[in-house]
Amino acid sequence: MNQTGSFLMTTQEVKRGPITVALIIGAFVAILNETLLNIALSDLITYFHVNETTVQWLTTAYLLVIGILMPVTALLTGWFTTRQMFLGAMTLFLFGTAICGFAPTFSLLLVGRMIQAAGSGLILPVMMNTILFIYPPEKRGGAMGLIGLVIMFAPALGPTVSGLIIASLSWRWLFYLVLPLALFSILFAARYLTNVSEVTKPKVDILSVILSTAGFGGIVFGAGTGAEGGALGITVVAIGFVSIVLFVWRQLAINNPILDFRAFKYPMYTLSTLIMIMVMMTLFATMILLPLYLQRALLLSSFAAGLVLLPGGLINGLLSPVMGKLFDKFGPRRLVIPGLLIMCVVVLLMTRLTVSESMLYVIILYAALLIGMSMVLMPVSTTGLNQLPKPMYPHGTAIMNTLQQVAGGIGTALFVGIMAAGQKAYLATAADPKAPAELLHAMVAGMSRAFFVALMIGIVSLVLAFFLRRSIAPGEQQPHGDA
Repeated sequence: MNQTGSFLMTTQEVKRGPITVALIIGAFVAILNETLLNIALSDLITYFHVNETTVQWLTTAYLLVIGILMPVTALLTGWFTTRQMFLGAMTLFLFGTAICGFAPTFSLLLVGRMIQAAGSGLILPVMMNTILFIYPPEKRGGAMGLIGLVIMFAPALGPTVSGLIIASLSWRWLFYLVLPLALFSILFAARYLTNVSEVTKPKVDILSVILSTAGFGGIVFGAGTGAEGGALGITVVAIGFVSIVLFVWRQLAINNPILDFRAFKYPMYTLSTLIMIMVMMTLFATMILLPLYLQRALLLSSFAAGLVLLPGGLINGLLSPVMGKLFDKFGPRRLVIPGLLIMCVVVLLMTRLTVSESMLYVIILYAALLIGMSMVLMPVSTTGLNQLPKPMYPHGTAIMNTLQQVAGGIGTALFVGIMAAGQKAYLATAADPKAPAELLHAMVAGMSRAFFVALMIGIVSLVLAFFLRRSIAPGEQQPHGDA
């Protein structure tokens, strides 16, 4: 069957509801687990006797594995069916979760997180590819908005559930309680998920896989070592950049590339990808820095910190389907530009946080930030992917997801490193660097530096958003409403 015929079959005959629900359940479980751990970082620092730079590797290593895996998802999509990809990914995730739950050392916990990442790294590309295949362009905004509801609802619940669990039990239950959810996702998908993509079994270029792994993995790993990495970190980052250059050259030279970078010849896809990279850096930074601020500067318990973050996440999740429908009607710019403007204002205010802020003020700031996010993430990604022709869907999704995750890994390491450097600079001028009050002020000073850099990145993405336009693939009908 040719690709056009296959696409027509999937959009007209496949039952979209059960497929979408099966994919959403898996994504919800994976994302919930990822965000459960953010609130627990302070407890893990105490339990395993490690510092902030070490514990952030639970996030950086997670993103490292995803950054290595995502470039080959387009290749894997050509070799395996939708069911095989999704069920295999969820099984890996289940195995990694079990290892994390019973890990006696920090090193084994880190290994479990990396196995989890190997599973969850496949789930989002499978979900997005499937949505592109089974929904026509004029309905994708609504479908992406529904996905956004779940993707943002999980992070909203994560910190609160995490805080409640840690207050009542131990951090290990963050993983124990995910095990039955992951198992349910596997059983539901085994019953209802059907195959919608075509298995083409493209040729595997081993050199491309090696260059991809060295490139994307090297950059995330090198950035993750931060200032402590020294010459090794710089060397690994340099190797990563050289490998990526060679990887891109290789992909443009062979007939069956792992990632088809010709997707970047479509201007709205290129612009959308750039904006998504910068927004994801800001998002990952906030999700790491704010819980640390709430617990270590404002001295809130894990549960109280989770409650502070809950309203923003819930509002974001509830707004995502609404923004999807508005995108279908009005196009991207009327949503994205105001959304990025809101985000920039909020990040500016976050640079001025002190050790005596009220919980209500932080709740309002975080809620406003995520309202802005809901106006940006799905509209921008849908705008870019809509311009690609159908054969480019797996490649466009893989490229965008890979660069987002690499940006998240770099952003996490970058902003934690900036915060640590700011702390050190503040304490170097303090009268009594070991005084508890000075340590609190040092942390806030470092966090302010990190948020200032995030603000600069946000301003650049806001400028780029003025060039966004509604996009369609060649040969498809232009929907009404152009922005």
